[in-house]
Amino acid sequence: MHELILLRHAEAVSADGGDDRQRGLSAHGRREAEDAGTWLVNHGARPQRVLCSPARRTMETAQLALAALADAPSPLEAGEIYDATPGELLALLDQHADAGTVMLVGHNPGIERLVALLVEGRSDEFRGMPPCGLAVLHLSGALEPACARLDAFWSPR
Repeated sequence: MHELILLRHAEAVSADGGDDRQRGLSAHGRREAEDAGTWLVNHGARPQRVLCSPARRTMETAQLALAALADAPSPLEAGEIYDATPGELLALLDQHADAGTVMLVGHNPGIERLVALLVEGRSDEFRGMPPCGLAVLHLSGALEPACARLDAFWSPR
Protein backbone atom coordinates (compact mmCIF):
# COMPACT_ATOMS: atom_id res chain seq x y z
CA MET A 1 0.00 0.00 0.00
CA HIS A 2 1.40 3.38 -1.03
CA GLU A 3 -1.51 5.62 -0.19
CA LEU A 4 -4.20 5.58 2.47
CA ILE A 5 -7.32 7.73 2.29
CA LEU A 6 -9.17 8.04 5.59
CA LEU A 7 -12.71 9.38 5.54
CA ARG A 8 -14.82 9.98 8.62
CA HIS A 9 -18.55 9.57 8.04
CA ALA A 10 -20.53 12.75 7.29
CA GLU A 11 -23.00 14.37 9.68
CA ALA A 12 -25.57 11.86 10.91
CA VAL A 13 -29.06 12.36 12.25
CA SER A 14 -29.31 12.69 16.02
CA ALA A 15 -29.35 9.56 18.12
CA ASP A 16 -32.89 8.79 19.27
CA GLY A 17 -32.02 6.01 21.66
CA GLY A 18 -32.24 3.35 18.94
CA ASP A 19 -29.47 1.29 17.41
CA ASP A 20 -26.53 3.62 16.78
CA ARG A 21 -25.48 1.57 13.76
CA GLN A 22 -28.77 2.42 12.03
CA ARG A 23 -28.37 6.21 12.16
CA GLY A 24 -28.33 7.58 8.64
CA LEU A 25 -26.98 10.84 7.27
CA SER A 26 -28.73 14.15 7.74
CA ALA A 27 -29.52 16.23 4.63
CA HIS A 28 -26.46 18.32 5.47
CA GLY A 29 -24.39 15.14 5.80
CA ARG A 30 -25.50 13.94 2.37
CA ARG A 31 -24.23 17.21 0.87
CA GLU A 32 -20.96 16.83 2.80
CA ALA A 33 -20.44 13.33 1.40
CA GLU A 34 -21.12 14.53 -2.15
CA ASP A 35 -18.64 17.39 -1.61
CA ALA A 36 -16.06 14.87 -0.40
CA GLY A 37 -16.54 12.97 -3.65
CA THR A 38 -15.98 16.16 -5.63
CA TRP A 39 -12.80 16.82 -3.65
CA LEU A 40 -11.55 13.30 -4.35
CA VAL A 41 -12.16 13.75 -8.10
CA ASN A 42 -10.48 17.17 -8.16
CA HIS A 43 -7.42 15.75 -6.42
CA GLY A 44 -7.07 12.66 -8.60
CA ALA A 45 -7.89 10.12 -5.91
CA ARG A 46 -8.17 6.59 -7.24
CA PRO A 47 -8.82 4.12 -4.43
CA GLN A 48 -8.31 0.52 -5.52
CA ARG A 49 -10.04 -0.85 -2.43
CA VAL A 50 -12.58 0.72 -0.08
CA LEU A 51 -13.12 -0.62 3.43
CA CYS A 52 -16.20 0.62 5.23
CA SER A 53 -17.78 0.24 8.63
CA PRO A 54 -21.18 -1.48 8.40
CA ALA A 55 -22.91 1.44 10.15
CA ARG A 56 -25.55 3.02 7.93
CA ARG A 57 -23.99 6.50 8.08
CA THR A 58 -20.58 5.24 6.93
CA MET A 59 -22.03 3.17 4.09
CA GLU A 60 -24.09 6.17 2.92
CA THR A 61 -21.01 8.43 3.14
CA ALA A 62 -18.92 5.97 1.12
CA GLN A 63 -21.58 5.46 -1.55
CA LEU A 64 -22.22 9.20 -2.02
CA ALA A 65 -18.51 10.09 -2.12
CA LEU A 66 -17.59 7.21 -4.45
CA ALA A 67 -20.44 8.06 -6.84
CA ALA A 68 -18.32 10.98 -8.07
CA LEU A 69 -15.42 8.71 -9.08
CA ALA A 70 -15.33 6.88 -12.40
CA ASP A 71 -14.85 3.13 -11.94
CA ALA A 72 -14.79 3.34 -8.14
CA PRO A 73 -14.67 -0.01 -6.37
CA SER A 74 -17.66 -1.08 -4.31
CA PRO A 75 -17.12 -0.62 -0.57
CA LEU A 76 -16.21 -3.78 1.33
CA GLU A 77 -18.04 -3.99 4.63
CA ALA A 78 -15.58 -4.46 7.52
CA GLY A 79 -17.34 -4.88 10.85
CA GLU A 80 -14.13 -4.38 12.81
CA ILE A 81 -14.00 -0.68 11.80
CA TYR A 82 -16.95 0.20 14.04
CA ASP A 83 -15.59 1.20 17.46
CA ALA A 84 -12.03 0.21 16.47
CA THR A 85 -8.80 1.25 18.12
CA PRO A 86 -5.88 2.42 15.95
CA GLY A 87 -4.23 -0.96 16.49
CA GLU A 88 -7.31 -2.80 15.25
CA LEU A 89 -7.47 -0.55 12.20
CA LEU A 90 -3.78 -1.20 11.47
CA ALA A 91 -4.40 -4.96 11.67
CA LEU A 92 -7.26 -4.62 9.18
CA LEU A 93 -5.19 -2.47 6.83
CA ASP A 94 -2.33 -5.00 6.99
CA GLN A 95 -4.72 -7.52 5.44
CA HIS A 96 -5.13 -5.20 2.44
CA ALA A 97 -1.50 -4.19 1.91
CA ASP A 98 -1.60 -5.65 -1.62
CA ALA A 99 -3.72 -2.71 -2.86
CA GLY A 100 -1.82 0.40 -3.92
CA THR A 101 -4.42 2.85 -2.58
CA VAL A 102 -6.86 1.95 0.16
CA MET A 103 -9.71 4.11 1.37
CA LEU A 104 -11.11 3.46 4.85
CA VAL A 105 -14.45 4.97 5.86
CA GLY A 106 -15.08 4.95 9.58
CA HIS A 107 -15.65 6.73 12.85
CA ASN A 108 -13.96 8.83 15.49
CA PRO A 109 -12.06 8.45 17.65
CA GLY A 110 -10.51 5.58 15.66
CA ILE A 111 -9.95 7.52 12.44
CA GLU A 112 -8.37 10.61 14.02
CA ARG A 113 -6.20 8.50 16.31
CA LEU A 114 -5.04 6.41 13.35
CA VAL A 115 -3.97 9.59 11.53
CA ALA A 116 -2.03 10.71 14.61
CA LEU A 117 -0.40 7.31 15.04
CA LEU A 118 0.68 6.98 11.41
CA VAL A 119 1.88 10.58 11.02
CA GLU A 120 3.10 11.55 14.49
CA GLY A 121 3.75 8.19 16.10
CA ARG A 122 1.19 8.76 18.87
CA SER A 123 -2.55 8.26 19.16
CA ASP A 124 -3.50 9.70 22.54
CA GLU A 125 -6.43 12.09 22.63
CA PHE A 126 -5.89 13.50 19.15
CA ARG A 127 -8.88 15.51 17.94
CA GLY A 128 -8.77 16.54 14.35
CA MET A 129 -11.28 14.77 12.09
CA PRO A 130 -14.60 16.59 11.83
CA PRO A 131 -17.58 14.87 10.23
CA CYS A 132 -16.70 14.01 6.63
CA GLY A 133 -13.06 14.98 7.15
CA LEU A 134 -10.61 13.40 4.70
CA ALA A 135 -6.92 12.68 5.28
CA VAL A 136 -4.68 11.44 2.48
CA LEU A 137 -1.52 9.74 3.73
CA HIS A 138 1.53 8.66 1.76
CA LEU A 139 3.06 5.56 3.33
CA SER A 140 6.76 4.80 3.35
CA GLY A 141 7.21 1.14 4.13
CA ALA A 142 5.36 -1.04 6.59
CA LEU A 143 2.33 0.17 8.52
CA GLU A 144 3.76 1.28 11.84
CA PRO A 145 3.83 4.43 13.97
CA ALA A 146 5.19 7.52 12.18
CA CYS A 147 5.44 5.74 8.79
CA ALA A 148 3.26 8.22 6.89
CA ARG A 149 3.25 11.75 5.56
CA LEU A 150 0.02 13.73 5.54
CA ASP A 151 -0.32 14.77 1.89
CA ALA A 152 -3.74 16.41 2.10
CA PHE A 153 -6.49 17.16 4.56
CA TRP A 154 -9.99 18.33 3.68
CA SER A 155 -12.96 19.27 5.77
CA PRO A 156 -16.37 20.46 4.60
CA ARG A 157 -16.45 23.13 7.31
